Amino acid sequence: MIVRSLRQKLLSAVGVFLLIAGVFLFHDLVKRSPSQPLEDQSHAQARNPLSSTAPGQAILDAKDPFDHVDQNACETTPHLESGLFKQPPTFVALVKALDVMQSHFYTIWQGQWPSAIDWTAAVMGTQVSATLAAISETWRYRQRPHHRRSSVDQERENMINRYFTQITSFYFGENAFSLRTQAYDDMLWVVLGWLESIKFINMHSDLHYLRADDVSEPAQAQQRNTTLWYAQQFIPQFAHRARLFYDLASKGWDTSLCGGGMVWNPYLAPYKNAITNQLFISASISMYLYFPGDCNSSPFSIKNPVRASTGLPPAKAHDPQYLENAVEAYQWLKTSGMRNGKGLYVDGFHVQGWRGGKNGSTGTGQCDLRDNQVYTYNQGVILSGLRGLWEATGSKEYLEDAHQLVRNVIDASGWQTRGTRWQWRWSGLGRNGVMEEACDSTGTCSQNGHTFKGIFFHHLALLCSDLPEAMRSEESFQSFSADDALFAWHRARCDDYGPWLKHNAQAASVTRDEEGRFGTWWGIPGGNRQTNHDDMTQREGFDLPPDEGTDYRNEGVPIDMTWRLPDDQVWQFQNEMNDDRDESAPARKEEKSGEGPSTQTFWDPNDRGRGRTVETQSGGLAVLRALWKIVEMER
Repeated sequence: MIVRSLRQKLLSAVGVFLLIAGVFLFHDLVKRSPSQPLEDQSHAQARNPLSSTAPGQAILDAKDPFDHVDQNACETTPHLESGLFKQPPTFVALVKALDVMQSHFYTIWQGQWPSAIDWTAAVMGTQVSATLAAISETWRYRQRPHHRRSSVDQERENMINRYFTQITSFYFGENAFSLRTQAYDDMLWVVLGWLESIKFINMHSDLHYLRADDVSEPAQAQQRNTTLWYAQQFIPQFAHRARLFYDLASKGWDTSLCGGGMVWNPYLAPYKNAITNQLFISASISMYLYFPGDCNSSPFSIKNPVRASTGLPPAKAHDPQYLENAVEAYQWLKTSGMRNGKGLYVDGFHVQGWRGGKNGSTGTGQCDLRDNQVYTYNQGVILSGLRGLWEATGSKEYLEDAHQLVRNVIDASGWQTRGTRWQWRWSGLGRNGVMEEACDSTGTCSQNGHTFKGIFFHHLALLCSDLPEAMRSEESFQSFSADDALFAWHRARCDDYGPWLKHNAQAASVTRDEEGRFGTWWGIPGGNRQTNHDDMTQREGFDLPPDEGTDYRNEGVPIDMTWRLPDDQVWQFQNEMNDDRDESAPARKEEKSGEGPSTQTFWDPNDRGRGRTVETQSGGLAVLRALWKIVEMER
């Protein structure tokens, strides 16, 4: 009797399982019916990436959807629904770039972009959150109690939730324990990433859901579960990680050398570089403006025995110390002499004669040995910091400094010489008006270099967000707002960047291959748009960037006394180069061109070195987002 009863229960359970599986299979077949085509759309012919576009003209052809990520037997990621894309072409391209980045490079079971390294993964999370914010801002529907959304609204919300779920997965996949032992700039990317996620959650909640203040007291708990966006519950965790990494990174501020400034890496000789100081400024002001406070006492590491039992003390929102740190750090950076003749930030300063370590000398104690290497991201991160400093202080000088730097960057990209006989000459940060990393043309970029241009355009988009016309005011905190004149002044300057942004977005877009993946050397057609290998380098006036400094971001940290600690065992570093760099280049593909027996060698320069990566994809994503937000989105 007992055996028969168990057998009947088992058969019943199997029957229920098969019934449910059948329902899901039928639903999947209906979704993928021919009436809803998802893929198999051909490339449109590529435009000339170096031609100008008229003001207001969309950068991408509306009939230029590219083939999607290849399907295979293990494909489980849902693809984009065609009904979502009755939007302008640039917006369509932006969402597709995000989809390729996440479908091709992200693995949800790991909660990671497996090919990324720790700090670039933090930047990838930042780019996804910022893109979701742009999408949310574009789609303005509103969820109300007892209000039924349209099917289009439901599709949109489902897509946003899908990508946001990947961000929450990344919270657990991020290699936080490793990052806390790395350089100070690595830690600060983590801070900015999770603050960006918090900003997105708050924006999406405000635009599309009821606020907590809107929920009535009676039955409040039930209403919170049904009317507030579920992502609000993740804010405390994200805030806690941002706070922990900010506190760890703040230990890099040093006044014993150079009168101040952040040290880049505690495991090397003191080097005060632009990126670490710019990150500290942007992270500090972002903590002041957006950090919601943290009551989680869980310590990352506690050396103080008094705190061992109690954990970390609470951290309050809008702590004035964050603002003081940002103001002091920018004052130091501005007067440090870290700009070259073109008004661009060079990489940083060593201290001449420093021989510290266990028994050494501080040398001159001054930042007097400048490394003149120029990177694109060193011109970008400070832009969001300056925007935040204006909002926190009301001083227009911060905005003026930011816009002057953007104009310097545009000039250094060769914008003024485009279309002339000198258009292919290196101008300091690009050529022919297209931003370029020094390693792009030689195919020698590491994952570091692949990430840089995307960082610049992300922070440019943050700078050029409209200034608030109403101040935020809370207990012991008040931000500044813009009057009509300042609002118009800021908007006009950002509008001036429009033609240059379109030019660069178009140059980035033509590098996409058949799977929609962006390359790193913008302006070079990719995929089935074949390029003769001599096309670029043989053009009149083309030259390679000069060696002006130490390209340690792409070639590894040198083994010498300038960079290494005196008590380092030099031989330990003999084989050290960037682990993320691949010296191998793919073989060039021989293709026939035209009629007759003659052949030409065609190859894709963006397949050299590491080829197309999640980092190069983030660059295309960021420049499209900047174009959409600054130029084309209705505001």
